[in-house]
Amino acid sequence: MIKNKTIFARILDNTDWLFFISLLFIIAVGFISIYSASINYMNPFKFITTQFIAICVGLFFVLVFSSFNYQYYKHFSGYIYIISCLLLIAVLIFGATVKGTKGWFNFGFFSLQPVEFAKIMFILVLSAFLDKYWREIRKFTTFCKALLILGGHIFLIMLQPDFSSTLPYYPITLILLYAAGVKIRYLLSIILYGGLAMGIPLFITFINLQPEVLQSSQILSFMLKAYTDLPTALIVLLSISVLVFLIKWFMYKLRIQMPVIYPVIFLLLVFAGSFSSIVVEKSLKEYQRKRLIVFLDPSLDARGAGYNVIQSKITIGSGQIIGKGFFKGTQTQLGFLPEQRTDFIFAVIGEEGGYLISQLTILFYLFFIWRAMIIARNSRDRYGSYVATGIATMFSFNAVINIGMVTGLMPATGLPLLLVSYGGSSMTSSMVAIGILLSIHIRRFIRD
Repeated sequence: MIKNKTIFARILDNTDWLFFISLLFIIAVGFISIYSASINYMNPFKFITTQFIAICVGLFFVLVFSSFNYQYYKHFSGYIYIISCLLLIAVLIFGATVKGTKGWFNFGFFSLQPVEFAKIMFILVLSAFLDKYWREIRKFTTFCKALLILGGHIFLIMLQPDFSSTLPYYPITLILLYAAGVKIRYLLSIILYGGLAMGIPLFITFINLQPEVLQSSQILSFMLKAYTDLPTALIVLLSISVLVFLIKWFMYKLRIQMPVIYPVIFLLLVFAGSFSSIVVEKSLKEYQRKRLIVFLDPSLDARGAGYNVIQSKITIGSGQIIGKGFFKGTQTQLGFLPEQRTDFIFAVIGEEGGYLISQLTILFYLFFIWRAMIIARNSRDRYGSYVATGIATMFSFNAVINIGMVTGLMPATGLPLLLVSYGGSSMTSSMVAIGILLSIHIRRFIRD
């Protein structure tokens, strides 16, 4: 009898209305906050009109993608990956440059950021790969193939260059690989490589912000020289190699067995991460490097990179318990808070809605993510579970980083608070992801 129902009747019967209410609440709070953040600047109706259109288009996408059987994505994953790469290549050729990043298609009356949609495609493709090779996922060769899928997108996005847009890819990949049963040491190797590739440029920036540290430490001075001088860098890498094999020799003497391949792989990761850090350093703009560092102590560059974080903390703190009321926040309305429609929209909520509305927004967001994980757990197949897990990870990572950035607990990376921050591309792509989630939820008992 269920099979005789239309897909729209099935959607109504199977919709998680609490999930849908939480979604509408989050969008509504964001919409009001965007209007408040722009009411005294330029034409506020331009921003709310753009956001309203994006919400309407997004809701249409929710309906379309929830009615489409998500299992077909698995069968066309190769084509989806090719299309996603072509989008990222096309924006490098035909895209417009915004703030030094060539990552937008400018169509005059609206702009499109393809990387927002490429992330969704990446989740679909990686999930299909893990579903197909789940029996072989513990093999190193299968693990490397999964990383190649990641590497294709990362390489193209870094050419824009758009470092912040690559960040969600890493937790999505790690969580999906972990869910698929990849060996923990393989995951640790990703963390080691990524930590070196991104950590070394940030360490150098931190030292440059505190030059007095170099005067009291010859070791730090030597390490800093190794970053710019090839012979010194080779000496450092050679010293690390000798140290690693000395540890291996001591372990052998203590009768602790360790295959020689482990220290070799460790050293290869160190070398690869060190040289990749040069690529990351070249792609990071100076203000981005400083923003990633000064969250530890914004006073290091209070009038520069630390200014945003300092003003954000003042803004969110001034709202106290009940807030100053929407459209009445002094920090917001007087323009002290930078990027208040996008990156720091949660600070607007904190000032004008106070602790109560900001915490209620977080609670609804947590409920939204929790329901996404429930959808992953109850999926009828492994593929649907992987896709829902990847989407839940994407929303979770952006929320943690953005809210942490606003409160000074995380570095300022430029990641939006999905469904809340201003941005047509992020809103519509988020709605596409929600439509896919609902498709998985609706078909947890049936195939068509």
